[in-house]
Amino acid sequence: MHTPTGRSARRQRALVPVLVFLGMVVAVISSLGAPLIPTIATTDHVSLAEAQWSLTITMLVGAVSTPVLGRLGDGPGRRTVTLAAAAVVVVGSVLAALPLGFGWLVAGRALQGVGLGLTPLAIATARDSLPAAASRSAVALLSITTVAGVGLGYPLTGLIAQSFGIHAGFWFGAVISALALVLAALVLPPTTDRERHPLDTLGAVLLGLALAGLLLVLSEGETWGWSSGRLWVLAAASVLLLAGWIRHELRTAHPLVELRTLTNRVVLTADVAGLVAGVGMYLLMSLVIRYVQTPTGTGYGLGASVVVAGLVLLPFSVVSVMSSKVVPVLIRRTSTAVVLPLGCAVSLVSVLLFLVARDRLWELLVVMAIAGLGVGCTFAVMPGLIVGSVPAREVGSAVSFNQVLRYVGYSTGSALCGAVLQAHTAPGQLLPTDGGYRDAALIGCAVWVVIGLVTIVLPRRSAPVAGRAGVDEELMVDESIADIAPGEAEVPLLGARAER
Repeated sequence: MHTPTGRSARRQRALVPVLVFLGMVVAVISSLGAPLIPTIATTDHVSLAEAQWSLTITMLVGAVSTPVLGRLGDGPGRRTVTLAAAAVVVVGSVLAALPLGFGWLVAGRALQGVGLGLTPLAIATARDSLPAAASRSAVALLSITTVAGVGLGYPLTGLIAQSFGIHAGFWFGAVISALALVLAALVLPPTTDRERHPLDTLGAVLLGLALAGLLLVLSEGETWGWSSGRLWVLAAASVLLLAGWIRHELRTAHPLVELRTLTNRVVLTADVAGLVAGVGMYLLMSLVIRYVQTPTGTGYGLGASVVVAGLVLLPFSVVSVMSSKVVPVLIRRTSTAVVLPLGCAVSLVSVLLFLVARDRLWELLVVMAIAGLGVGCTFAVMPGLIVGSVPAREVGSAVSFNQVLRYVGYSTGSALCGAVLQAHTAPGQLLPTDGGYRDAALIGCAVWVVIGLVTIVLPRRSAPVAGRAGVDEELMVDESIADIAPGEAEVPLLGARAER
């Protein structure tokens, strides 16, 4: 990589802040719908179940567009793809902000969902455009922007909607997304040196339909009823489509997602961790948001407003961002093989604390701060594992697939929270008993224990690298990433060579 001078040096210095801002904007916009669902239902005269689509449609489109943008971004047109997706987000934000009715609002939220695929593109850009040492910290920071942005989005949404009305929140999204687009156009570098491959359109359709069906099952399960026949038919059809997609991806010459990278246990660990950690993260966030707003007349809860509920998540966002500075220090003192399960252990502590101490606002603030540290450490490590395990041409696709698994985990955690609390709601009542929060927290504890064990056991089962007998299996992943040059194909990780 040449040493940048003059204008190119200024653009490179601005690259990471702009990429982080772009990722944060997307995360904030994607979370705009959640606290506004009751207000949308009232304003547009629709049921709560219909208003829920203002959130569901964003996740559905994001799950479909993320792997497509990741694959397109692996070619020579990454800059063009990134700017085009950012422009779609701006259009969607304006469409959602205009008072045109509920249908247009849902359409705008769907277009905003395209932006969920921008984070993997930003990670691939940082990996290819920065020196190795700088790219490592940039990748870790970008990985947690989706986490931190959600925590910022909730209080911003509540405050803006309460002060200026529902459409003001979406106008705010339109302004910041337009600013992100302009900044990206100024600093994103070209990627003309990459080979162009045809897009796996059939793979995109199969994966899109399968994920759409599964996310619909998760999001509509409480409304349709978990024993509903159509729910189980949709679930079965989605699983069959997913099986068909896997078969197609393993046979096609240029797959949407290179599933063979999962034979590398390090990549498999990152993907499994992303899925299950997403469940644990959104389960706790959903529990805290609902608990804080529960009227005190029920015998529990704080009876706070949606603004206060959103502010409870601020420590989560702040500490998760700060964790990107803590992770490199921890890795230098231990190893990535230790940091990943350590992050899971810290997250487990946050859920245990919620289980035993949630009667005061300051206790929940502490809970979310600890959760931010745990989740931030966990998510900051994952992209480095993937980036160092796949060829440069596969980085965008591999990271985007990890992001898709996170979105599925987020939806699962949210749906799991609703299902458990609904099971503890007596017939004719609107609110669950306090036992529902206890049982949901116990499930959250089990989730973090499982993923912690996975991050310990799965990488250790990897075969040692040929010709490197005696190498410690806890080889530091960050050293591998620091030494890798953009475009280098293989790097030994945790005693295992990436298998192609």
